Amino acid sequence: MSTQLSLYNEALRLIGERRLASLAENREPRRVLDDIWNDGFVNACLEQGMWNFATRAVKIAKSVTTIPAFGYINAFAKPSDHLRTVGVAEDEYLNVPLTRYVEEVGFWFADIDPIYVRYVSNASAYGNDLTRWPQSFSKYAAAYLAAEAAVTLTQDTKKQQTLLALANYRRTEARSRDAMADPTVFPPQGAWTAS
Repeated sequence: MSTQLSLYNEALRLIGERRLASLAENREPRRVLDDIWNDGFVNACLEQGMWNFATRAVKIAKSVTTIPAFGYINAFAKPSDHLRTVGVAEDEYLNVPLTRYVEEVGFWFADIDPIYVRYVSNASAYGNDLTRWPQSFSKYAAAYLAAEAAVTLTQDTKKQQTLLALANYRRTEARSRDAMADPTVFPPQGAWTAS
């Protein structure tokens, strides 16, 4: 189970700094990590994949206040906890992908009503709940946090490059492990098979 303190300590270990006893400890490394954390760190990590632990599905009805001037006839407001779209579908089982839609700032536009959307959420019950983070994602986040703090704490750009490479490796591993939780998907039937 991850906590902010455990992520900080993992990041500090990777950098080569002494651990923190608490998040209230008055040391420069804690202040640097706090700045990174408060500057959208969790959202930046969650945007790096279509993480199952942070994904939610919702049914969205068309907006009654926003009406498109042309093109698609319905506008659908994005939820406030939306970070990254995983898929948009026509049916509640998310089996029929919606292929005729446009995503713009704050809205999806389509001709049907309602739409069903799966997205990566930063809500406190989804992506922002550190206790839901798999160990592989926590390891990636800690390495990324270390890479972000490395130059400020050590003035060593080579260490930062090494930590960025580690973060990229751990992100790939975390994505692979997370993808194994997806249901079996069959490729679409080809034209030769259909005839």
